[in-house]
Amino acid sequence: MAIVPDTRALTTRGAGRAGSRAPSSLIPGSSRNAYWLYLVPGLALLAVIIVVPLIWNIYLTFTDYRGIRPPEWIGLENWIELFGDEVFWTSFGNSIAMIVAMVVVPTLAGLVLAAMLFDLIGKKFGGKLASFLRATYYLPQILPAVIAAIVIGWILRPQNGALNQILEAIGLGALQHNWLGSPDTALPSIMVIMVWVQLGYPIVIFMAALQRVDPELYEAAELDGANWFQRFRAITVGIIRPEIFVVTLTCTIAALKVFGPVYALTGGGPGTATIVPAYYAYSEFFQSQQVGYGATIATALTVVIAAVSVAFILVQNRAERKEEAR
Repeated sequence: MAIVPDTRALTTRGAGRAGSRAPSSLIPGSSRNAYWLYLVPGLALLAVIIVVPLIWNIYLTFTDYRGIRPPEWIGLENWIELFGDEVFWTSFGNSIAMIVAMVVVPTLAGLVLAAMLFDLIGKKFGGKLASFLRATYYLPQILPAVIAAIVIGWILRPQNGALNQILEAIGLGALQHNWLGSPDTALPSIMVIMVWVQLGYPIVIFMAALQRVDPELYEAAELDGANWFQRFRAITVGIIRPEIFVVTLTCTIAALKVFGPVYALTGGGPGTATIVPAYYAYSEFFQSQQVGYGATIATALTVVIAAVSVAFILVQNRAERKEEAR
């Protein structure tokens, strides 16, 4: 005769034990609550490195502070002086030139070069040559900005610089110039340097984005009689539009806060021909010891960068909504 256990009693006892347990998410120190502990180091670094210095910097904009005596509250005097400072507005005008050199030219040229490396050179000569050229374009990005600026400074020396010697050797000695010491050529010279430094970044990003483009799209367009430029405009630009927004935003932020090349090559000179907001803030901080005014310049630059970033994000979101609505 088989013995059948009383399952009702077992079910009742199991239900009683289950009912006596609290959910693990409500138990203090449970593993689910412990996940938040992993955020503590990052939040602590964020507070120490960014939040606290930012608050202190904003506070200094309302003070007269030279770094030795305690800050003296002066209200909005620094901000009033800033809006009437011609050097400050000159520095922002030079930042627009930096945006042309670090955003407009590298993005447009990088887009065309990336498309050519991917669609023409990669197909005709193989991917190895395209990868080699991509790495060659990206090489200036690996160099520290100050080191690259020093090397270019040797080339542009007025007496024994390589550029002037080459011009003399080929019979164009009349074109020799003090490229970095003359107000009419100092800023264009730095702009050319920044184009050279910045060009590799968009090429790498765009070529990585082109990897997700279906080659059959190019083949179908080519069979329909589309030339390279038509394929570039209709397929390449449309598909990698998100990467174009990313490159434009990051390069714009880099252009607004550029410092190293100006510091290493010209020191903002001659006069104020190459001064930019980041270098102007530095000079007020450490050279003129006007810490409160330097903090005001840095805060104004931060506000501009934040506004530009928000504007780019809003434009990108609007463009994405339009694409989804189609």
